[in-house]
Amino acid sequence: MPLREACGVLGIASKSPVLNLMTVGLRALQHRGQESAGITIHDREHLTLKGMGLVTEVLNDFGDEFTKGLTGIGHVRYSTAGSSSMKNAQPMTVSSVSGELSIGHNGNIANQDALRQEKENAGWAFMSDTDSEIIVRMIANNLSKKHSIIKSIQLTMENLVGSYSIVLLHQDELYAFRDPLGIKPLCIGEISDGNVVASESPAIEIMGGRVIRDVEPGEIVTINDEKIISHIVSNSEDKAFCMFEYVYFARPDARIDGILTYSVRQRIGSELWEESPLEGDVVVPVPDSGIACALGFSEASNIPYREGLIKNRYLHRSFIQPVNEQRKATINEKLNPIKEIVEGKRVILVDDSIVRGNTSKRIVSRVREAGAKEVHIRVGCPPIISPCFLGIDMPSREEFVAPNRTTEEITKEIGADSIEYISIPGLIKCIGKEEKDLCLGCITEKYPLQIDGEKQRGQATLEEFQV
Repeated sequence: MPLREACGVLGIASKSPVLNLMTVGLRALQHRGQESAGITIHDREHLTLKGMGLVTEVLNDFGDEFTKGLTGIGHVRYSTAGSSSMKNAQPMTVSSVSGELSIGHNGNIANQDALRQEKENAGWAFMSDTDSEIIVRMIANNLSKKHSIIKSIQLTMENLVGSYSIVLLHQDELYAFRDPLGIKPLCIGEISDGNVVASESPAIEIMGGRVIRDVEPGEIVTINDEKIISHIVSNSEDKAFCMFEYVYFARPDARIDGILTYSVRQRIGSELWEESPLEGDVVVPVPDSGIACALGFSEASNIPYREGLIKNRYLHRSFIQPVNEQRKATINEKLNPIKEIVEGKRVILVDDSIVRGNTSKRIVSRVREAGAKEVHIRVGCPPIISPCFLGIDMPSREEFVAPNRTTEEITKEIGADSIEYISIPGLIKCIGKEEKDLCLGCITEKYPLQIDGEKQRGQATLEEFQV
């Protein structure tokens, strides 16, 4: 599933030093970004350690000054806006008239080019090419006009079009805010000595904390070691939760807007059987994201479930590899079929989604080499036919296997005996939300917002979504 997600963010305010919990929380969010990692902790000043690589590689050599801070933010990144380089690693810190500001951002600002051009024409200088720097500098500029921090964030949000779940450290004060459509997840919890905000609920639970609720779309939240203060900015009823969080991106133990992703994926598997039944001998998940779907398919069909593909978990996710040849090589190392499970069998492979088709093509080939009599694919997401501009790195329609192809043509391209996708209505039913409350742009070519001179709400086609 060669998609690249944006990032994971974390913020903690506590009566006790936060360093150890910061690293624990970021490791729990590592699946959201494996390109760079970093933390900023306040101890009289903003202390930052960040670098290219995994959390365990980057956050392993702290000076004593990091061990005393009571407030901090953290970030894991995969680039969507901005190149893969150290200058774009986060958290990102700038100065303001009222002290230092550090930001961690998950999402993508669709009107970033226009904003950057406007600010550069006004004499602003940027040190990176990421949209996150645009956001934090706009907040700093609003502070220079004597606005409060909450007002400065609000004014900035009014000029942003796109997706963002953000943690912000202003001196020793922690803030979190989310775009008015709530495209990317963000939740709040409490720990023994304070409070925490994170992209996904497991990061809070693994710290020994308790999840309280999600940050509401359009909400700004002030977080300290004693309380959480809400500042509602947008009262719009329009919502557009990213459906891919439920299908693939989020951990299976994550609750997003109160919905457990594992349960969604099990329902998807059951729905796949209802929509596209077939005879088979064994249901095999494409690990790890296809496991819950395959279990649901097996339970609904009474076809035995077996883990016929063994994953090497010490490799990076294949979608992280920036070059296609690297992805293909990683796929060979990553998944190894068990001959005794698939040999002579009609194998049903269940995957969460197919984008380029490289992974699926290679897996089918490996399973056939292991002796499978037939290889059928069932997919827990409708065909990806359109790019995403709101936080998933899908830069070109030409990369997708599905556009302008029938399922028969895709089956031939991948080398399977058959392939069937879940329907869009079936997916919506399994998620348990109304269609109007989901972002489905990559499978419908209808986006939840558009840019046409000014920010607008409502559906837009790919042609209308001028970025």
